[in-house]
Amino acid sequence: MSIVEPRSRPTPTGAAVTGEAESSDGVDALTLGRRIRDRRTAIGMTLGALAEAVDRAPSQVSAIENGKREPRLSMLRTIAAALDTTADELLRPDAPTERAALEIAVERAQRGPVFGALGLEPFRLAKSMNDQTLRTILALHQEIDRLHRERAATPEEARRTNAQLRAEMRARDNFYPELEAQAAALLTAVGHTGGPVSHQLVADMANHLGYSLHYVGDLPHSTRSVTDKRHGRIYLPTAPTSSRDSRSPILQALASHALAHEEPRNYGEFLRQRIETNYLTAAILLPEQAAVRYLTEAKNLRRISMEELRDHFAVTYETAAHRFTNLATARLGIPVHFMKVHESGTIIKAYENDRVRFPSDALGAVEGTTVCRNWTARTVFDVTDRFSPWYQYTDTPSGTFWCTSRIEKAKEGEYSVSVGVPFEHVKWFRGRETQHRAVSRCPDESCCRRAPEALAERWSDASWPAARTPTSLLAALPTGTFPGVDQTEVYEFLEAHAPD
Repeated sequence: MSIVEPRSRPTPTGAAVTGEAESSDGVDALTLGRRIRDRRTAIGMTLGALAEAVDRAPSQVSAIENGKREPRLSMLRTIAAALDTTADELLRPDAPTERAALEIAVERAQRGPVFGALGLEPFRLAKSMNDQTLRTILALHQEIDRLHRERAATPEEARRTNAQLRAEMRARDNFYPELEAQAAALLTAVGHTGGPVSHQLVADMANHLGYSLHYVGDLPHSTRSVTDKRHGRIYLPTAPTSSRDSRSPILQALASHALAHEEPRNYGEFLRQRIETNYLTAAILLPEQAAVRYLTEAKNLRRISMEELRDHFAVTYETAAHRFTNLATARLGIPVHFMKVHESGTIIKAYENDRVRFPSDALGAVEGTTVCRNWTARTVFDVTDRFSPWYQYTDTPSGTFWCTSRIEKAKEGEYSVSVGVPFEHVKWFRGRETQHRAVSRCPDESCCRRAPEALAERWSDASWPAARTPTSLLAALPTGTFPGVDQTEVYEFLEAHAPD
């Protein structure tokens, strides 16, 4: 499935301003002050001499040079004339020297919130401080600032960002032509002419992008791969997990390089990068032209199947389901929804453009909410036959939907991966003859969100469940007594196992 703001800093405008009384608003005072000081010292003029030339007290000129005071345009022109230069030259946005750039950055850091929060007193930047000292101060400041912003990233921010990105995906029918074009260009570069993308072609793609692959036994357990950008090396585990395609970690690492991703500055940027990376990976493994040709033929035969799409391109079921959502509406004219749900009932990923109503919170966020117990994404966990696809019709307040779902395993537990369409589009799919049917009244709480009164009365004060939801997801869960826990399920379990 799938889906950006530059880091900004004040810069001088350099625009012409008329009127002697107008000020140089918008000017980066620190850079302007350093350029004035650099010019003054370059021509051998003392601070006192400049102050006398512009008819100001030395303390006033010193404040300007230290970036603590911005001169009016008329004063800036007077200073420029005294220094035998122009106002435009003094207003240039770049620091006059590398040393000056370091001093400006450190001075700006001292005036920022990090120094204030730590209770640190500003210090004078002496000439005796070498460049390495200044770089060390800057590095420490940047790391503290990063940690502060990371800590400030609240669950609300995460959930709001998820909702915004899903709205963007819906508006584009989850189809990104620019990423499709990039995938096609990479495949052409390594000579792919059709059929499943082999592991060798993926290795050739890595070589084409300037990377070599290295399989190691001590990869950090929290990573799928580690890229050494300096030496052009991608490190991968010697024993890939059985639940994942061994090509995917390579392609995801290459996608970040091909998309020129930089270190994300916030959760929104992190999530967008993941969406772009996953999209490009899927677009390489299931090339648009070949996948559309295959799916169009399957539609004409009225036998679209996620299992057959998976097998035809030799990918995982989840990758096939993701890719189908990219192409279903834009290329086949079929509205669709997708869900990845943890066995606890918690939604991990979701996408829709077919009127289905996912559970959501006040922010419109879906991730972390609990899906209706009657939906295919939940009922599939009760099916004993894990080798056959599970099909089901579900009558909901927003219409009847047909879904196909399958269970996949991961280290965090089992997940269901589901693809669904409105009733009027089920005619294109295998499994439409299923007799399995359910009714969901959600979001009416009487459907499954509120435990039956008798059970709640008996167990609400006597139960204490521990959530099985993956820890990595808890930060994005809505608040509640036990986030990620289905209380009805807990009460039913306690009722069944309670001694007489």
